[in-house]
Amino acid sequence: MSTIFRTVPAEDLESALEIELAGFPEDEAATIDSFRLRQRVAPNLFLGAYIDNKLMGYVCSTLSSDTTLTHASMSTHVPDGTSVCIHSVCVHPAVKRKGLGLSLLREYVARLGPLALYERVLLITHAPLRAFYEKAGFEWIGPSAVHHGALPWFEMHLELPSTPPAGVYDALQRPSNPNPTGARALASFANGIGDVASESRNKYDLLCPRAECGSVLLKNGVGKLVETPNTKQIDVSSHPLLPVLPAVDSASHWWLVTPSPMEFENIGFSRPVAALGENITLLACAECDLGPLGWCQQGGSEFWVACSRVAYRA
Repeated sequence: MSTIFRTVPAEDLESALEIELAGFPEDEAATIDSFRLRQRVAPNLFLGAYIDNKLMGYVCSTLSSDTTLTHASMSTHVPDGTSVCIHSVCVHPAVKRKGLGLSLLREYVARLGPLALYERVLLITHAPLRAFYEKAGFEWIGPSAVHHGALPWFEMHLELPSTPPAGVYDALQRPSNPNPTGARALASFANGIGDVASESRNKYDLLCPRAECGSVLLKNGVGKLVETPNTKQIDVSSHPLLPVLPAVDSASHWWLVTPSPMEFENIGFSRPVAALGENITLLACAECDLGPLGWCQQGGSEFWVACSRVAYRA
């Protein structure tokens, strides 16, 4: 049984609602419309915990420009807000009191910090859950002005660091996976793409194919396998470590990563390449600059990684 944290796509919102209705009283539970709004306006803030590819828990938020959580912030989203307002932390009844909720919340907060986009995380809760949130680093503020359901609410917050901890820059200079044990090229698998995919997701971590680097690009289970005609001739330059891709309009296998670069462990972007069309940028290893490994539209929500151009930690 393996647990993977990844953003929740629209097709999993019904499963999230089932978990919500099992975890909250009727007068507190969100609706499917609320979930759809949150997932649409802030997809990178809707994180799920998947066990064997089944959604078993989630955290969802929107952004606010206020420094305290208000009733209005529960139904609105301010795109450039610096306060992350958590609306729900919930896990499936089958995995309650097994540590999944705390692991999920800690993962959620850990993903927010390095972005340097947000200043704080806000939430409201009932008094019995105070200790749970304190374990994740939240501090107790006191009674909230929000009225939602029959029971009183209390606000808690967590201030995100404005500067990186000591040593972080040195750590960033080191390869994330300097000894990529088990790294294999796609061509080394007897059944090709069939050996590296499981339920249409990447079965293994994706690595930079340069042996001296071996940086982890994407964790297992995050990319969705898509076979589609190759629409972009990204071979603007050749490299001996990167197999030639099929010609434009020929069938090709890609790992589709959505909805934001937050899903990657490590990825770099080129400037827009005029020859490829409007606002098309190329993907590369952020540590050694090996590329192109794939492409995306600048500011878009889809990131296409060529299956043949990455290594697999098998």
